[in-house]
Amino acid sequence: MDLYGHNEFEPDAVAAGRFRPAANAEIGRVVRIDGATSEVALDRLLLEALASDPDPAVAQSGQVGGQVKMKVGDLLLVANVRNLRSEDIAGERLLAHIDFLGEGNADANGGIYNFRRGVTRYPVPGCRVHPVTDADMKQIFAADERPHIQIGTVFPTDDVRGALFIDALLGKHFALLGSTGTGKSTSAALILHRICEAAPNGHIVMLDPHGEYPSAFPNGARFNVDNLEMPYWLMNFEEHCEVFLTQKGPERQFDADILAKCLLQARSRNRVAQGITKLTVDSPVPYVLSDLTTAIQTEMGKLERAGDTAPYLRLKTKIDEIKGDPRYAFMFSGMLVADRMSQFLSRVFRLGSDGPPISIVDLSGIPSDIVSVVVSMLSRMLFDYAIWAREHERRPVLLVCEEAHRYVPARMDIEGQAVRKILERIAKEGRKYGIALGLITQRPSDLAEGVLSQCGTIISMRLNNERDQAFVRAAMPEGAKGFLDVVPALRNRECIVCGEGVSIPIRVRFDDLPSDMRPASADPYFSEVWSEPVTDEDALDRIVARWRAQSR
Repeated sequence: MDLYGHNEFEPDAVAAGRFRPAANAEIGRVVRIDGATSEVALDRLLLEALASDPDPAVAQSGQVGGQVKMKVGDLLLVANVRNLRSEDIAGERLLAHIDFLGEGNADANGGIYNFRRGVTRYPVPGCRVHPVTDADMKQIFAADERPHIQIGTVFPTDDVRGALFIDALLGKHFALLGSTGTGKSTSAALILHRICEAAPNGHIVMLDPHGEYPSAFPNGARFNVDNLEMPYWLMNFEEHCEVFLTQKGPERQFDADILAKCLLQARSRNRVAQGITKLTVDSPVPYVLSDLTTAIQTEMGKLERAGDTAPYLRLKTKIDEIKGDPRYAFMFSGMLVADRMSQFLSRVFRLGSDGPPISIVDLSGIPSDIVSVVVSMLSRMLFDYAIWAREHERRPVLLVCEEAHRYVPARMDIEGQAVRKILERIAKEGRKYGIALGLITQRPSDLAEGVLSQCGTIISMRLNNERDQAFVRAAMPEGAKGFLDVVPALRNRECIVCGEGVSIPIRVRFDDLPSDMRPASADPYFSEVWSEPVTDEDALDRIVARWRAQSR
């Protein structure tokens, strides 16, 4: 018997259950080496015998999604099993494609220590293959000294903790993907809770389109249509166009030229008060909407033919319509003219504030035709702040965008190009300025491919749609693609994590969150609710009152 407990045995004894291989016994041999992906031959009877081992890691070794190890000199190479197939009719010899994860040093008992990512020495055909033990898993997935958060347990163990490295996770962006009902929102809340606990002085902004997350962060700052108070003059020219212009095609450009000229005149009225010498249509200088409509009226009065006044009338009518619509009061109220830009940035982005590290922007009450502009403004102001703050103390900010496919769609013909442009720019350049981006979506195939490819860490929960699976597989690093084969079979609140945020790709079962820390995204129990009579007779009247008042 050698270091790994290899010995001769009778196959009939294994089949009859009279032989139990040692945890480090040989279970197969390497038959082909291709670099990152290679092939090994495994003994089916031995795998079946190992399946009843009390060590969960040993029991899973050699199975799809499990790990195996190979000894090369004084090193132990660890690989993940991607797939299995039978080589003979009897099915006693199995061939498996494996993906190498990394290597470590071998101790006297055949265990592994000092594990690191990547492989420097490859085995040769004929090299023995051995199961990975629970002790090996603890060494393989042990977090190093870098700051990290623990989010769950590594499959198939119950005590090996899965860790995400904070700086790598946020510094190079991350994406959380999963079909509806897989526990995506609760998992996102768990990750953000862990980050807040590790960084109590952090700056996190969550864009919440459904109003789910305020219940998960009762101590966080919450903003909605009742208290957001976002000044309209913070919009740049492109965002002004998305709000005020109604025409398409060539007429839109003509309207935009008129708006640019009149907007610059309106902003110019405050140039002296602000001490500004260089003014553009994008400068965040306060102006009064009546000054804008007056400028439009003045320009229209200079025309000699009445037929040329249509673009001016369209602009003036749209502005007056928005001013008088109470749904837009959170942004276009006459009370928002004062210069409170610093206070707004501090309040919403948690900059220079002693408050909680996270703010939730509830977008559910914002009119649908302007919600993309609001997201664009918030994202752009965050990015512009980071650019102009480079010479001062850098305070990185994490921007988390739920339902990201709504704002960065794969199709170019969808409205809301301003928000798409700024989020794409943050994805490509944000890390240089300390802006981290977290994308959460149930439809990754509807997300712009260039944005997902910029995410250094991908956290993939179960994806039922084949198109989504193929899209994510294309964004995965080569060594982790084998893990994606099990994505359709993942349980709820289970995920595959790969990329910069982990030392090697891992399959993790998320920790449970207390009920008071979960988002309000649970599915209703129809059978339970419909079996009980209605007890609150006045609820409908209160709902109608809030509905009519457009207030929560």
